[in-house]
Amino acid sequence: MAEVLRIAHLNAWYGESHILHGVDLVVNKGEVVTLLGRNGSGRTTTLKSVMGLVGRRAGSILVKGKETVSWPTHRIAHEGIGYCPEERAIFASLSVEENLLLPPRTGEGGMGVDEIYDMFPNLRERRKTAQGTKLSGGEQQMLAMARILRTGADLLLLDEITEGLAPVIVQALGRVIVKLKERGFTIVLVEQNFRFAAPLADRFYVMEHGKIAEAFPAAELQDKTRMLHEYLGV
Repeated sequence: MAEVLRIAHLNAWYGESHILHGVDLVVNKGEVVTLLGRNGSGRTTTLKSVMGLVGRRAGSILVKGKETVSWPTHRIAHEGIGYCPEERAIFASLSVEENLLLPPRTGEGGMGVDEIYDMFPNLRERRKTAQGTKLSGGEQQMLAMARILRTGADLLLLDEITEGLAPVIVQALGRVIVKLKERGFTIVLVEQNFRFAAPLADRFYVMEHGKIAEAFPAAELQDKTRMLHEYLGV
């Protein structure tokens, strides 16, 4: 399997705060990999480190075989990485479709607008809605995901996409993840909602105190119940 992302001995800081302490993980092409852990365990910082959005980082971050740990964010994005932050960052003054068309294409083979609307029918219905922030939380999350699919990114970093959303929306996002995987996307999920992540992921990493505490494939999930309860309280 071709490696899309390899992180080795990654340390990261915000100001004086040392957040990541030697993180190692690998993501292969076409996989869905989930980072589990409590709030503050370092999962979001790991995604931000891949994108160069932390104060300082040390170690190695190979994206499709290229060492990117010293690169600026705009250059990293052009390697075909799409980052969907927890705060969604929908532009209030733009319509749904304007939000969708805003990011530049950074790679080959981005999805067309009609394909995206097929995947997110709610957005098609709201495409001319004058303000992106007039959407429901679930619709805003769909828009934030849809926006990066247009860019040509094939490695998606998705941070807490189910946070605070109604169960029916969570189910819809699960179906989207399955479709994206079928299309060959590689996906890293940071997720508190264990029940959402469990049927989707090929492999799991459990983070605690800025380190990888456990790593295991989906086939071992049943055997890891007690350990996950200790780390996550699930």
